[in-house]
Amino acid sequence: MPQKITLSEVENMSIINIDKELCTGCRRCASVCPVGAIKGKQGEVQNIDNHKCVICGQCVQICSSYASQFDTKITSIDMKLKERGMLEGTKEPLFAAYNMGKVDLLKTYLSDNAKFKIVQCAPAVRVALAEEFCMELGELTPGKMAASLKKLNFDRVYDTNFAADLTIMEEGSELIKRVSEGKNLPMFTSCCPAWVKFAETEYPEILKHLSSCKSPQQMAGTIFKTYGAKVDNVDPSNILSVAVMPCTCKQFECDREEMADSGYKDVDIVITTRELAYLIKDMEIDFVNIKDEEFDKPLGEYTGAGTIFGSTGGVMEAALRTGYELITKESVPNIDMKFVRGEQGLRKSTIEIGDLTLNIAVVSGLENVVPIIESIKQGNCDFHFIEVMTCPEGCVSGGGQPKLLLEEYRHTAYKNRKESIYNHDSDMKIRKSHENPAIKKLYKEFLKEPLGHKSHNLLHTSYVSRKKV
Repeated sequence: MPQKITLSEVENMSIINIDKELCTGCRRCASVCPVGAIKGKQGEVQNIDNHKCVICGQCVQICSSYASQFDTKITSIDMKLKERGMLEGTKEPLFAAYNMGKVDLLKTYLSDNAKFKIVQCAPAVRVALAEEFCMELGELTPGKMAASLKKLNFDRVYDTNFAADLTIMEEGSELIKRVSEGKNLPMFTSCCPAWVKFAETEYPEILKHLSSCKSPQQMAGTIFKTYGAKVDNVDPSNILSVAVMPCTCKQFECDREEMADSGYKDVDIVITTRELAYLIKDMEIDFVNIKDEEFDKPLGEYTGAGTIFGSTGGVMEAALRTGYELITKESVPNIDMKFVRGEQGLRKSTIEIGDLTLNIAVVSGLENVVPIIESIKQGNCDFHFIEVMTCPEGCVSGGGQPKLLLEEYRHTAYKNRKESIYNHDSDMKIRKSHENPAIKKLYKEFLKEPLGHKSHNLLHTSYVSRKKV
């Protein structure tokens, strides 16, 4: 019988793990790993190469081997819940592949009224959370989500979508600067932490091609503890900054040592969509019937451009909406840029923006970015701007989203989640990041200008080679 894991060993565990007591060696996890980090023979316990792993959590999504309540030869369910950082009494089946959770830790903070607790939620969370409460696949529930978070005792319910708009201001300006100077092209997006880790681990020679912009999660965390602290009249050292994400790699991102430009750790805790559902159930909040509430202002205001970050092609489309108008000083002729929307694979296009011709690409799935990287190394890549998402259809299919136990539901869920995101965008009064009044106010009162001194110090970052020599 495999040796049981003690609670003292939990702190040393990786974010993504395979429970050796539960793994049957079916290798379904290996079949979806984008980097070949899962090793083992068919029928034997699998192992994860943590250096190679990009923490995307697709193995967690696909795993179907679970713990039986009646199996007395394995560690108890209660013990496994503690080992995994989950809440006591969680009813979800425990599968072999799992991510280490933070929800149990978060629950202890929520009852601490001395802490000023701020939460942000990614765009893809609001189109998947309802599935955990037997609602329709892909149902859009931002109002219920905001109301539930307020009932959980958060002092401010802000939004990652606000920071997505902020990201576009910085990233769009960075792209224009690079194109005008002809330096470090193509420019890759940098909001997917699994893609960033992949580049650092496998291709550090192309890191200069990544946008220096932090992800929306990390921009939000920095702003919450600087500008937000002033707005809310609180001591930033007393802020607990929490992010709810569809992604299992976001905890890795927030733990990077350089993510402390606010003077403190910018984001303290990340939980997944699934973990938020556990918490809502644990606190006996009636999610289905709760009355909608709004996100708090000013750092909860967002545009349609901010919300489409949750789907593959969304970052590109949001950037083009703003980039077109910043360059031409004219309204974009067609705000719905469906040519960048789609599914897994590579989509490329050439667009005219005034006198500028831009060659762009949208990549989902890391295997599809490798040929582009090789063309850069060979000096024959003609793209200017490339969006990369690790997960099959972007964040809507992230490793932290509700598990789809029946394979036939997967396509429907992804399709519905994306439709909800684009419907939410089309229903918004403001659909361009640079028109967000809260973003305008942030620059006027605090940041001054995109790529300015303060923006550079707070909103931009650098990368490190993780390649084994």
